[in-house]
Amino acid sequence: MTTELQSAEPAIPTGDGGLVRVRLDLGYDGTDFSGWAKQPARRTVCGVLEEAISRVLRREITLTVAGRTDAGVHATGQVAHLDLPAEYDVPGLPRRLARLLPADVRVFAARVLTPDFDARFSALRRHYEYRVGTAPYGVPPLDARRIVSVPRQLDLAAMNEAAALLLGERDFAAFCKRREGATTVRELQRLEWRVESEHVLVAAVSADAFCHSMVRSLVGALLAVGEGRKPVSWPAELLRSTERANGVTVAPAHGLVLVRVDYPADADLAARAEITRNVRVLPGCR
Repeated sequence: MTTELQSAEPAIPTGDGGLVRVRLDLGYDGTDFSGWAKQPARRTVCGVLEEAISRVLRREITLTVAGRTDAGVHATGQVAHLDLPAEYDVPGLPRRLARLLPADVRVFAARVLTPDFDARFSALRRHYEYRVGTAPYGVPPLDARRIVSVPRQLDLAAMNEAAALLLGERDFAAFCKRREGATTVRELQRLEWRVESEHVLVAAVSADAFCHSMVRSLVGALLAVGEGRKPVSWPAELLRSTERANGVTVAPAHGLVLVRVDYPADADLAARAEITRNVRVLPGCR
């Protein structure tokens, strides 16, 4: 058996034990996965990937991901990292994994980065898109796994007016499923709807990070405004709550896609990770 060839890339500083930090860019159709995070007796994205990569490399590996997506949520721009011995052919990983991975998950690229890179904590922001189909006949069959049918007229202007009132660094407890020890303070940097085609609307959502179910809860609240069931001011009024709002409907998972994760320059990776690890607390709320 031949040894893996070393990559011809320029030398990268190694971390502890002579390992190199490897970034993976990947995508998946989340329909048949129980989310990203590994769970006993359930098919998850992380579980499938770690098993395949471990088989290729003949060693157990652990992945760290930029954003742990929920069951049914898709990704076209997910990012993860792992540490490998420097002698492995890192750029060749996607080709080798293509023979082992199922059709609903793919690794697009693998490259060696500085040891300061952390897929989760080095991220500046995550970008999601949520698609809604408004045609009276529903969603075309080939789009049914990625577009949610809302077969009625939606007031796009009202939805965008309500969305603008939610921007900034705020406590989004009303829109999150709280997790023990986790903060619900986030900086929502973009939330706007646009027309993608005759019967499809897309919400573009960007933030430094998202808490559990936050994007789908925001979408659900804005759809209530678009349908005329709630006033424009209603979603922003919920921000006063310190608990999850009972009146917010969580939009279905299959309309949501993680499309991109932004990172700083290599020189700023360590500083960014340190900032992110600090608990987010609004001024005056300590």
